[in-house]
Amino acid sequence: MAPTLAQAQTSAPALAGAQAELALGKRLFTETAKPAACALCHTLKDADAEGAIGPILDEIKPDAERVKRALRSGGVGAMPSFLGLTEQEMQALARYVAQASGGASAASAASK
Repeated sequence: MAPTLAQAQTSAPALAGAQAELALGKRLFTETAKPAACALCHTLKDADAEGAIGPILDEIKPDAERVKRALRSGGVGAMPSFLGLTEQEMQALARYVAQASGGASAASAASK
């Protein structure tokens, strides 16, 4: 069944917002997260990142909650916390990593 015009109009801004959030997450991952961009340490194919210190995110496929926990408290080993990020930035980065690594789809499949 095709969506109604009203459904399409209300879903378009949500889709644009989700795309903007993923773009922010990717930019944080590749360039601007502090103390260091995630791509310096992590491998993530979608971001063309080939870091050799942290885990390969395409293999571990973390969901967004796992990423946020690591950002808040630091990960295992040398990963620092990223408490300088705003909640919105943490959310964007976590959703981007989960979506790009396949963790988002794995989490939604597990919840069904």
